[in-house]
Amino acid sequence: MEMPAKTHGVGVFLELRKRLQSGLLIVGKDVAGSSADVVVTGGESSLCVRTPRSELSPILPPGVSFKEGSCIPTAAGESCGEELHFRLRISIAQNRNEEASHTVMETLRVKETYCFYCQSCMTRLLEDRLFKRVLPLPNGNWNAIVDDWCCHPDPFANKKLLPRAEDCLLGDTFILLARDGSCEQTLAQEVSPVGSEDSQDPKKPCRRRTLISCKSCSSVLGEAVAPETLKLYITQVMVEPTVGDRKPEASLNRQVYIKLPVRTVAARLLELSNSLSTFHFCVQTPDGKAFLLLWLLNSDSIIASVFPETCVGGERSVSSPALHSPSPRAARALKLLYIACSDTGTQQRDIVTSWEVNTIGHPVELPPKVCEELLQVMDDSNSALPASMCCMRSYKVAYLRL
Repeated sequence: MEMPAKTHGVGVFLELRKRLQSGLLIVGKDVAGSSADVVVTGGESSLCVRTPRSELSPILPPGVSFKEGSCIPTAAGESCGEELHFRLRISIAQNRNEEASHTVMETLRVKETYCFYCQSCMTRLLEDRLFKRVLPLPNGNWNAIVDDWCCHPDPFANKKLLPRAEDCLLGDTFILLARDGSCEQTLAQEVSPVGSEDSQDPKKPCRRRTLISCKSCSSVLGEAVAPETLKLYITQVMVEPTVGDRKPEASLNRQVYIKLPVRTVAARLLELSNSLSTFHFCVQTPDGKAFLLLWLLNSDSIIASVFPETCVGGERSVSSPALHSPSPRAARALKLLYIACSDTGTQQRDIVTSWEVNTIGHPVELPPKVCEELLQVMDDSNSALPASMCCMRSYKVAYLRL
């Protein structure tokens, strides 16, 4: 997977907050020398930011409009030498048709027939699965606190919650299904190798996982938690009601596919935050190893930006495709603070230890590859932010698009 080059700083950055009906506009001094050089205009679902060397004209979501004359300069703090900051007001009209970001967890229903597809190659994996029961599994590491609410020996010790033939059990980021005859045609399985760290640690139990993958493209979809039970991650499969032989989103290209797992994670974080009233998440691999700490700040952001190299008069302004492309669509996004658990900084290590000791983050289990992609997307987002927005205390800041 080829990653874009990191960009430090931004020409024009815009964040609108729907709940506050306000916005923050940051303009780099490499594209505007003073606040007098920045002109902001707009109308219904449109906004235009003009400077001598750049122009940002994002298409706003329906019902969002800029209030003329509300853009005023504000203090830029320690970044005053490099950035110009403005505050502005927006108005929000009620929009019942606003696009919602739902995951598999919000769409599965009983007594409806579904097909499961590999998200990588769109191969139909499971056909015409009809569920008589669709049940949620206990949240997170529920078995770790059994002793706190059970006055007798753990009745669930060494027992797994497994689905019956026509059951669908929903975890936070995965689904459990019973294996059927069609699985032999579309799914392959192999035992995962023992990691080098696990093999060198005599105190750590050696647990091999039976990985489930797509026979067509070899993409790992999940694992077999029991001989007749499949565990499929929602970032790896697509689920749609059965409609003839049609394939979902058959025209998706590779670039869009790379974004799908991360956007699925963003939508699921929003669902979990709303349903559990939690804002702290610990992304971990299937073996329970903490990978990334996330702190959800807000979910009502609308963001748009233009980078210095695409600004008019910049070094690549003539050949930049951004100058000839239609107006970008402002994107709904989650604003998060994050720390990678592999970070070696002293303050970061202290935070990671505090989260682990106090069990602060709600566990979110993801495949190792998706964990890495998520961290890469967040690092790319962070590197593209204005310098004044990159960090908050010891955390990094990033936006995940919905």
